[in-house]
Amino acid sequence: MKIDLTETTASKINKALVQGRRAIGTPAVGMVLTLVIVTDEENAYDALKAANEASREHPSRTLVVIKRVSRSPRGRARARLDAEVRVGADAGTGETVLLRLYGEAIDHAQSVVLPLLLPDAPVVVWWPVGGPTNPAADPLGSLAQRRVTDTYAAEQPVQELAARAEQYTPGDTDLAWTRITPWRSMLAAALDQQPSQVTSVTVEGEEYNPSCELLAMWLADRLHVPVQRTLSEGPGLTAVRMETKNGPIVLDRADGALATLCMTGQPDRAVALQRRETAELLAEELRRLDPDDTYASALKFGVERLGEYKEGLPGESAKTAEDAEREAEAQSAEDAPKGKAAAKKTPAKKAAAK
Repeated sequence: MKIDLTETTASKINKALVQGRRAIGTPAVGMVLTLVIVTDEENAYDALKAANEASREHPSRTLVVIKRVSRSPRGRARARLDAEVRVGADAGTGETVLLRLYGEAIDHAQSVVLPLLLPDAPVVVWWPVGGPTNPAADPLGSLAQRRVTDTYAAEQPVQELAARAEQYTPGDTDLAWTRITPWRSMLAAALDQQPSQVTSVTVEGEEYNPSCELLAMWLADRLHVPVQRTLSEGPGLTAVRMETKNGPIVLDRADGALATLCMTGQPDRAVALQRRETAELLAEELRRLDPDDTYASALKFGVERLGEYKEGLPGESAKTAEDAEREAEAQSAEDAPKGKAAAKKTPAKKAAAK
């Protein structure tokens, strides 16, 4: 069932939700959370399709916030809210409200969303594309216990990953991290089968793929060994090689679907490691609403690893040649007295030695 509302308000939308539930014979609210999707018109269909599939596992009220920018100056100034309420078969196993904001309403999306949140239920905000650098500081993100972004959808994924590491707040997560869950499980299981000290690791995957970077950061954080990042043609993450004292452990996935696990003293095994759809990734993130400490540890550990990408980040200026020269002069000035003092002590030490 669909109910269209033009130039409406939050109270009218709530009434439409009650009307829709009564019309289909389910007056009770059986949702476990509120999922807020912040996207544009172009990506709204795919995001809503993924959310409806995830709602089979997590029945939720889904609020899709679509910010519509008018081309005319008059349209940009006039605040307006259009809504489409979906219940029953048109909304998966929950309820869906599409909110199209115009004019000044775009800058106050949180005021529109707040009255529509389910009472006493957790809130999750998801940005399929164009997520903010600091999700917790975003007006909509501040309403949520969990904030889901996807650095893979950014124009410069690795730079975006470095910025997220600097601005991390408990409750933030990334679908680029969720994509490597099967890899992390498989590698941990392999080390359980062959307990041996790991001496080095090589992670192979596409260039500028944040999932590859996150896996390398996680391995370096957990194993405390050097991790080398090498490039391949993909798709995505293609191989991980761990050198141990008992021989190498290799997990190789060349086709994006089936991987081969090779361990010394054991036959090669084929393991299912298929690339997952967005709906599966979203459903996994909705299973836990507490902060992901493992993700936080891996993300913060890799800040120095991603330091080479920090130039050009929003709000930061690249170091100029003059800045570098001034730092070098200051360092030389600090080192000079130390050198003289060391030179003066040398004859005394020689005399003491005699």
